[in-house]
Amino acid sequence: MPDTPFTSHRDGNALAGPLSQIFAVDPTTAWRRCPDCGLTGSLAQLHVFGPEPGLTGRCPGCAAVALRLVEQPGHLWLQMGGGAGAFRFPRL
Repeated sequence: MPDTPFTSHRDGNALAGPLSQIFAVDPTTAWRRCPDCGLTGSLAQLHVFGPEPGLTGRCPGCAAVALRLVEQPGHLWLQMGGGAGAFRFPRL
């Protein structure tokens, strides 16, 4: 595990509740491959940090950002990876 400034995290199951507002299937079972280190695994294996300003899921192998999830009144923002751009979904 690389040295990171993050001291405590939850596993990717912490993303299940908020992501269930977007996806009809259980998102924690989704398979992913890290574009930085190549590690493969499920979303549930991510290291999740938060809650402010939202939840950030990081690769357990290299700590690269896999996704960011920010909940606001009426909206849910989802950014995949560390790149630019985000999706805004209406909250149900």
